[in-house]
Amino acid sequence: MKEKVNIELTTGSKYKIFSLGGKENTLESEGYFEGYISIGVDEIGLLIKLCEKHGDMVNKIRIIPLHVILAIDILDAKPNNDNDDEKEMPNYVG
Repeated sequence: MKEKVNIELTTGSKYKIFSLGGKENTLESEGYFEGYISIGVDEIGLLIKLCEKHGDMVNKIRIIPLHVILAIDILDAKPNNDNDDEKEMPNYVG
């Protein structure tokens, strides 16, 4: 029986992301995953710290909306250091 592989984006991992750019072209972003960001009311984006490949843009943060992502290559995956047991659900007291 095959072992289930659990893949997730982890902070500090290096990815190459292909996304929709302008009209009929793709944008290639290579760098380190820094997390997620809320864009407006109901849109989420990835925060990517660009690597040396991007020249003058090195160490700049690029926001890539999830709905334009075509493919993600995993170049260097870091382990997830978040301990799910230590995460607490926020409580609402009204």
